[in-house]
Amino acid sequence: MAAAAACTSASFLRSSEFFKSQRGGRDKSTSLSWSSSFPQLKLPSNFITNPPANLNLNLNHQGLTIQSAWTRRSRGELAKKPNRKSWKQRTDMYMRPFLLNVFFSKRFVHAKVMHRGTSKVISVATTNSKDLRNTLPSLVDVNACRVIGKLIAERSKEADVFAMSYEPGKNERIEGRLGIVLDTIKENGIIFV
Repeated sequence: MAAAAACTSASFLRSSEFFKSQRGGRDKSTSLSWSSSFPQLKLPSNFITNPPANLNLNLNHQGLTIQSAWTRRSRGELAKKPNRKSWKQRTDMYMRPFLLNVFFSKRFVHAKVMHRGTSKVISVATTNSKDLRNTLPSLVDVNACRVIGKLIAERSKEADVFAMSYEPGKNERIEGRLGIVLDTIKENGIIFV
């Protein structure tokens, strides 16, 4: 037992002595190498086999931290996370799954209701369809917008969708023909959330 303890004390080297011998005796305390990340312990060579009797084990671990901040991102960088979406952006497609999309071209009015999660089209109405193109006198006026709103409401009810949402664009106001389409959908029993 004593022979094994003597062998371990003889083979025990402090990390600073070992790495100093590996570097050819030169000491670079400011380098950021792997070996410099170890703490510099000032322990006698027989510390393992013969610990001092008055050893106080309440160490504050102040000198025993490994400083390797160059290997991972700091907490400040992790907290920023520029690509992380907000809570509303992450949950909005589940809270309001059906989205109304209305598009006005120079010649036609198009409207569709889509499911956000699956991108499935629930209902579509356009003044470019054969039945409306031949019956309506104008395909872009107020009367055409009312017809589109009524068709969207009826087709959404057939698909068991009774609530939907509309998100206006950045500089888009809900007035004019768009307001008429939305009001007609509301009048035909669809709830906007």
